[in-house]
Amino acid sequence: MNNSKEHEVVSDPDTLSLAEEPTEGLVGAGAKPWKLLIVDDEQVVHTVTHLALDSFNLGGRGLEFLSAYSAAEARQVLHANPDVAVILLDVVMETDRAGLDLVHYIRRELNNRMVRIVLRTGQSGQSPEQEVITQYDINDYKEKTELTRQKLFSTVYTSLRSYGDIFALEENRKGLMKVISASATIFETRDISQFFEGVLEQLTALLYLNSDAVLINASAMLAHPEVERLQIMAGTGKFKNYIGEVNLDSFEESVVERIRYVLTCKKSNYGDNYWVSYYITKSGLEQLLYVSAKDVFSVPDIQMIELFVKNVAIAHETIALLEGDG
Repeated sequence: MNNSKEHEVVSDPDTLSLAEEPTEGLVGAGAKPWKLLIVDDEQVVHTVTHLALDSFNLGGRGLEFLSAYSAAEARQVLHANPDVAVILLDVVMETDRAGLDLVHYIRRELNNRMVRIVLRTGQSGQSPEQEVITQYDINDYKEKTELTRQKLFSTVYTSLRSYGDIFALEENRKGLMKVISASATIFETRDISQFFEGVLEQLTALLYLNSDAVLINASAMLAHPEVERLQIMAGTGKFKNYIGEVNLDSFEESVVERIRYVLTCKKSNYGDNYWVSYYITKSGLEQLLYVSAKDVFSVPDIQMIELFVKNVAIAHETIALLEGDG
């Protein structure tokens, strides 16, 4: 990449310098955008940030720009949007330390450790970088004069990557809590739906999948193929409310076709953004897992999905045997 365009001379230290190169990328249709909050009392900063990041894309998701022109206004925006991923924050606004006070509010009072905070200042002498980084829980520190278009893109990109990792870990933690809670009583109640749901949430979080996933007991359907009713064991995302017996035509046509193909061929099948995993136990219990993905599946992803379906099928078989003994 040619970096010769990145350097521009600016006379005003509060002016954000932009390189001329556009950032290419297509926003994924229907994908929920990342929320980016710009906190600055200068209108020009909001304008050039929009222009610089207009075509931004990460994981098929663009940006939703939120603006606040003071620290007080930023507090209101954050209350209304707790899922803000990145904040580009000015230091000097209502007061010389308005931005730093807002950082304290976000981390201590809102207890929001996930949002990535990038401090931007046009007056570096007001807030020395070393002092700010060591005393405040921020994730990056930039002088406005060094933020060219490409560097601004890189800063937001790496910040969102970090936010995505933290978010995935948090979702995984929630799923693990469900598994732990359900495991304590799983063999007493003989109800493993919560267990399966928790593990399903863990899987989608760990693999950075979309939240849409459904675990299916196919044995009942195969016994009566003319009925075309599925036994849903657990679902997340758009499949969350599909629990118990569900008509096959309740799903989107593309999903139905993929499930039918796997049931006919009795083997797993995949495409660019989905995976349908198939497993049959020794006793003949057949289960499917349908998951959607943001990107193409890797080999480790596939191995984890296949292992998940295998272990769930074995757990389900064990419960069925216990119920038979009871």
